[in-house]
Amino acid sequence: MNKVIRRIYSIYGSIVFIMTFLVLFPVFVFTIEFPNKKAQGRKLNRVWSKVFFGLLFFKVKIENLHHFRKGSQFVIVSNHFSYLDIPVLGLIPFDLVFIGKSSLAKVPIFGYMFKNLHISVNRNSLKSRGVSILKAKEALDQKSSVVFFPEGGISSQQPPNMARFKDGAFKVALDKQIPIIPITLSYNHLILPDDGRFLLRYKPVKVVIHPPVAVEGLDQKDVGWLKEKCFQIIQDQLWKDNASMEFKKMNT
Repeated sequence: MNKVIRRIYSIYGSIVFIMTFLVLFPVFVFTIEFPNKKAQGRKLNRVWSKVFFGLLFFKVKIENLHHFRKGSQFVIVSNHFSYLDIPVLGLIPFDLVFIGKSSLAKVPIFGYMFKNLHISVNRNSLKSRGVSILKAKEALDQKSSVVFFPEGGISSQQPPNMARFKDGAFKVALDKQIPIIPITLSYNHLILPDDGRFLLRYKPVKVVIHPPVAVEGLDQKDVGWLKEKCFQIIQDQLWKDNASMEFKKMNT
């Protein structure tokens, strides 16, 4: 896809993003204004994600969805290379509360939804990070699952190589004794790179849900081991999938 076509496709994608969200916005407002409806509001996120990716004609492959067992809760950790990551994870049919950067809460209209249904954090503020951890624990107490991007935002300079993980997600999982599900977003950095140009590429979307990592019987002294285990699970899948894509390109 050459640059002109990519630009046209990206403009189309931006229009789809805005228009589909505006259509659903009144329903978002209703769920936000009634606190006991917030879980339904997050379900609406899935509707929006499905419509958005459908209108962009993306092929989305989610592997191992069976790991999300009905009635269970999880702390989810995922790599984070692209602004597409939250919408892609929003396709998972589970009550997910996202922790995202505070700038998302400032986006007109979309920010109103995000800050009221999810958790925004200023990663440069120690106080904000502490509050976000408390809110994550509250969400878990309310039987939701929480999604962390443990790299601390889009911080890798060399995708698909991740930045090192921070401790927060793993401390929460250990404190609450809730298993962790690592998730690999294989190609989002190729579809929408974080390069400031906002140019979409038409490529398959792949989500790999890994088996839950049990934390039962572990405590805070195990944070380092747990963090490294989840990092390696995700990183190995990234290397595998991206090497496979490069091989296919060389042979086509």
